[in-house]
Amino acid sequence: MKPIDPGKRTLLDGKDDGSRFLTYKLGEINSAAPPPPSDQPAFLATRKHRRFTEFANTVRTHRYIGLCWGPAGVGKTLSARHYAAVDEWDIWQAALTERVEPVPERILEARTAFYTPTVAATVRQIDQGLPNACQQISYAVDFAEHGVIDPFVHTQSRSSGRTELLIIDEADRLKATGLEQVRDYYDRHHMGVILIGMPGIEKRLVRYPQLYSRIGFAHEFRPLTTEELTAVLTQRMPSGPCNPEDNLGYSTAVATIARITGGNFRLVDRLLTQIRRIQTLNHLDALTPEVVDAARETLLIGH
Repeated sequence: MKPIDPGKRTLLDGKDDGSRFLTYKLGEINSAAPPPPSDQPAFLATRKHRRFTEFANTVRTHRYIGLCWGPAGVGKTLSARHYAAVDEWDIWQAALTERVEPVPERILEARTAFYTPTVAATVRQIDQGLPNACQQISYAVDFAEHGVIDPFVHTQSRSSGRTELLIIDEADRLKATGLEQVRDYYDRHHMGVILIGMPGIEKRLVRYPQLYSRIGFAHEFRPLTTEELTAVLTQRMPSGPCNPEDNLGYSTAVATIARITGGNFRLVDRLLTQIRRIQTLNHLDALTPEVVDAARETLLIGH
């Protein structure tokens, strides 16, 4: 058995190999998602994301409740996670088990908590999840400014006082009691709240007048335009046509992708993955309509 590094935290002693975890029904150790893979493509700030940023900044400044909705796959969650610097937060949190690194600057700039209720979220889970997500951001701001976390000395961080915005993704999962909990939490704190859901959530909330009357801003997240789709393709597939004669084929391929996906960001990502696979298998570099058609045949879209 390998010796245990004394500088790292561990549940094992010198004679324990941890084999009991193979039979114990413990489930997952961490409730948060693992850190994002290092090879994922860089985030592209599209016009839709910039509009979401303006919407989020307004809600955050005026401390209202904002409502955002849009079809599945258009990039609502991706934009919200980027605004709240969730990936940076996950990476920083993962490193805390071994060492304490400085709080990432984007987290300090955003001061935004990101919360996603589970599919079967109970009243108790929501009642604990909202303050936990917000209080963590407040403590991180305190730690960055003072080097210590002492809510009895630095009282501003009490009751999530340093958190300026709470984004609740998958708000469609919240039942009547959950929505009432969100309203109650909003009333007892001085922060903005954004609810993100599918089309129709704006009509559903009309049935809850106490919550609906507190909504100050609304934002509809739309699919990518042709220009934005071209920018995404340039980033994800930077190798454009080298031969001027191939420009027509490349433009036709881009138009085919736009027609197949309808500007849906998630479908674009799936289709580009299949395109790269087909290009690799056939040793192709150019993006042609034939490659796009072959990739389309492997997906449950465009048929």
